Amino acid sequence: MLRLVIRRLLFLALVIWSASTIVFFIPRMSETNAIRERFAELARTGGFSPTDLEKIIESYTKQFGLDRPLWDQYQDYIVSIFKLDFGFSLNRYPMTVTDVIMQAIPWTLSLLLVTTIISFLIGNLLGALSAWPKAPGWVRAFATPFVLLTGVPPVIMGVLLLFFLGFRMKLLPLGGSYSIGVVPDGSWTFMLDVLKHQVLPALSLILGSVGGWVLSMRGMGITIQGEDYVNFAEHKGLGAGAIFRDYYLRNTLLPQATALALALGTVVTSAIVVEGLFGLPGIGQALNNAIRSNDFPVIYGIVLFITGAVATLMVLMEFVYPLLDPRIRNE
Repeated sequence: MLRLVIRRLLFLALVIWSASTIVFFIPRMSETNAIRERFAELARTGGFSPTDLEKIIESYTKQFGLDRPLWDQYQDYIVSIFKLDFGFSLNRYPMTVTDVIMQAIPWTLSLLLVTTIISFLIGNLLGALSAWPKAPGWVRAFATPFVLLTGVPPVIMGVLLLFFLGFRMKLLPLGGSYSIGVVPDGSWTFMLDVLKHQVLPALSLILGSVGGWVLSMRGMGITIQGEDYVNFAEHKGLGAGAIFRDYYLRNTLLPQATALALALGTVVTSAIVVEGLFGLPGIGQALNNAIRSNDFPVIYGIVLFITGAVATLMVLMEFVYPLLDPRIRNE
């Protein structure tokens, strides 16, 4: 077990190092000077003189270490990552990158957790029931629309929901985290307003992912129907509910747990795109703003945070899986 833990931790460190190296060098291939672009924009509106502007750019370039050789910048960058110090934001200075991420992560985490759990539970239950021979026929009919929506990307689904439910029918807000004029004081009024604004983004992610779980779970259920332990349970005289719950559903969920870990990267990416579409102040919005303003430290921090979170969850799933399957634990 100790050897397994060490290997997985080394793998996690390798993934984070690879991702950090890529996100460090790719933005530097651009000829755009992030600091110059940022303060040139401020100069157009603030009335800086050219002399003052050059002094400010020179000062910030030295402060962020961009006047040093690229290899020295890379070494300091790698050391700061393992210290969890991503530096300051160029666009929102003197706010640090960690502060930017910590402000945005609650919105992304709440949306991501809720939609992932709901789609996983609904999709797997519908998929198992649609493959179960004794399930009622309406279950298969109910699962079919979700399967048809599998090919629709979440961002397209979000546009459709915005147009029909938000713009035409005016049932839900078109975007934002809460209504204008609502005080974010943690009251029930504020919480209900936030929940109302989260409905469309959540539906965009859920409707686009439930069908995939239905298809994969249905395929697993069909292969299990002829297994000896299922036939033995039927010959023992167990009820249909007990067979479905203890022999059928429990064994089909094992591969789905692995699929959940592998799908986390896609789910995170979809959530980020949907956040940008609905204007939610989450990680996606912070990343979009950083890209538009060439805020390299924030881009580094968010990409590394997402990469590290997904890689960590995949490593943790390898330790959770033996708890779900006693055969692996015994081996």
